[in-house]
Amino acid sequence: MKTLGKEVLFLPIGEGNPRNGEGSFLRLKDGSILFSYTEYYGDNYADHATARISACISTDEGESWGKPFVLIEKDADAENYMSSSLVRLPDGNLGVFYLRNTVTKEGKVSCVPFFCSSADEGKTFSAPIAVFARDGFYCGVNDSAIVTRGGRVILAASMCNNPNCEYHVEGEPAPYIGHDLHFAYSDDSGKTWHEDMPVVASPYNDPVGMQEPGIYEYENGDLWVYARTGYGFQYEARSTDGGKTFSTPRPNFFFTSPEAPMRVKRLGDYTLAVFNPNAYQPMRKATELWNTPKRTPLLCAVSTDDGRSFDTTDYVSANGAYRGFRDRLFLIEDDESESYCYPEMIEVEGGFLVGYYHSASTPMCLAATKIKKITWTELNAALGIS
Repeated sequence: MKTLGKEVLFLPIGEGNPRNGEGSFLRLKDGSILFSYTEYYGDNYADHATARISACISTDEGESWGKPFVLIEKDADAENYMSSSLVRLPDGNLGVFYLRNTVTKEGKVSCVPFFCSSADEGKTFSAPIAVFARDGFYCGVNDSAIVTRGGRVILAASMCNNPNCEYHVEGEPAPYIGHDLHFAYSDDSGKTWHEDMPVVASPYNDPVGMQEPGIYEYENGDLWVYARTGYGFQYEARSTDGGKTFSTPRPNFFFTSPEAPMRVKRLGDYTLAVFNPNAYQPMRKATELWNTPKRTPLLCAVSTDDGRSFDTTDYVSANGAYRGFRDRLFLIEDDESESYCYPEMIEVEGGFLVGYYHSASTPMCLAATKIKKITWTELNAALGIS
């Protein structure tokens, strides 16, 4: 299996900057590329430590990058802003989602997705608004919002129902212990938000449930939602009616996975899925600091049919092996002494960029950020396409 791409940016950690990651790309109107990411500052790298949304810009299709700058500073009452998702809104403005973390009087963490927009390409932003009406602990992972072909903006997030989770409202029922998938959408470029899409409930009564979802729109408008679990696979649900109903969640047997998110996007002629292939292997002892399987290596799967070949619902494999899927895999990172996670992607001239967390020779997978550029020429060569 070939390892593709070249490094075009590395955002290292250092004193006073213990973590950089969870990024998102957007093409600006002047043709440059904006890359936003969570910049932790201080001496703590925990999820709820001090952080803001910073960014840098490339004017040459990702070959080089300007000096990082603060895109959105956290407000005084927030612990941090993190996990940004950039979108081009139907009204032409730039839209950005992020998680706002605060601490309640009882010491519980509230983590809620917020949204704001910019009419001047990120120089100034509108007043932020909460995407979900209810307070709670939501995981809306980076680069996860989509704008459908019909102009609907959708954010998928998981919400924790566990009384022992970082946040839980006392006295309210917790029908599932882990995370369920919730959706918010806007039909007016983010001015108002609605939550009447159905909740996709985890099939398991465990502390993890289904977390950090992504969402992909097929060319015919069908929706594919996928999420990390504690069961060694990405789990998924599908909608054939634009999100009015979803199928029962089930594992996707192509996408073995530790407790780490996947990202799927249509770029150029392909649908690409970036994920970690090593799940709960009994003989594999390498783990992250919190004793879950190490997030390594980093793979990209390629579909030439709008992602339909990624569906294992009714799949019958040839000779008992997923040979077709295997033949359309390549490595983004192959050094299994390092960890990689929380990917983001964008198409550029002649190829695409993929960014992700890089452990940077530390025991912490949530450390530095790396961006690679992969050309269509090298990808086609790896796939045997002339």
